[in-house]
Amino acid sequence: MKTVKIAGVPEHFNLPWHLAIEEAAFESRGIQLEWTDVPEGTGRMCNMLREGETDIAIILTEGITRDIIAGNPSKIVQVYVKSPLVWGIHVGAASPYQRLEDVEGRKAAISRFGSGSHLMAYVNADKQNWDIEKLQFEVINNLDGAVEALSQGTADYFMWERFTTKPLVDEGVFRRIADCPTPWPCFVIAVREEFIRKEKGSLKHILEIINTYTSEFKYIPSIDRSLANRYNQKLEDIKEWLAMTHWSQENLSTSTISMVQQYLSQLNLIEKTVNFEAIVTEL
Repeated sequence: MKTVKIAGVPEHFNLPWHLAIEEAAFESRGIQLEWTDVPEGTGRMCNMLREGETDIAIILTEGITRDIIAGNPSKIVQVYVKSPLVWGIHVGAASPYQRLEDVEGRKAAISRFGSGSHLMAYVNADKQNWDIEKLQFEVINNLDGAVEALSQGTADYFMWERFTTKPLVDEGVFRRIADCPTPWPCFVIAVREEFIRKEKGSLKHILEIINTYTSEFKYIPSIDRSLANRYNQKLEDIKEWLAMTHWSQENLSTSTISMVQQYLSQLNLIEKTVNFEAIVTEL
């Protein structure tokens, strides 16, 4: 049995992986897939790929693209979720800020530098024509840290996947003042180059299995109820999320990689752009 390490956020997007693992789908191909939940998100997973703590990461497109350009020895091998990620922009329940324009120039809570919450703060600021040079950040590591920071006033607003944070909005911990969708497919599958070289056969098996699960995922009977129960979500929220979320079995296009790099370059988040093959590989 070949052991393969994989990492991803503990969110509803990744239920297809957990179902496949629970049903021993990978073991039937001789693969022991060891999943690690990473609540800190993309910045932490980039480090895990760099340090060999994981072979594969289900990771945000913009974050891994930026880190590969910065020297991460990994490649994107496929899109996982092709629909945009809807980032909710949140403030504390007792915050005086009521509208998106109220947090211009205020401090954003981010899980870590290089994370989606960090990069999307720039994307949002650019969309609102704010001065990105005036962005301020408070590193909070994870969702619990964000609750503490916004409650205590050490940060003013926090961007995180809208439906993951919805229970905190319902509980009156956060208020959501706006949404900011990504301009590109949100999640990709990134793999360490060493693993691609040495274990291409195993990787192809893994992708074949997960693609089968994602293509059939929405048709599983009562999948909305299963998701709601497993991730502490209201059923109507899950129904809305399922309607707007689309998985993929294809790789990124050259035009998408060009758009992501152009955006990151425009926001001074990368020092150079690279060719498509430096970021994406076809198996």
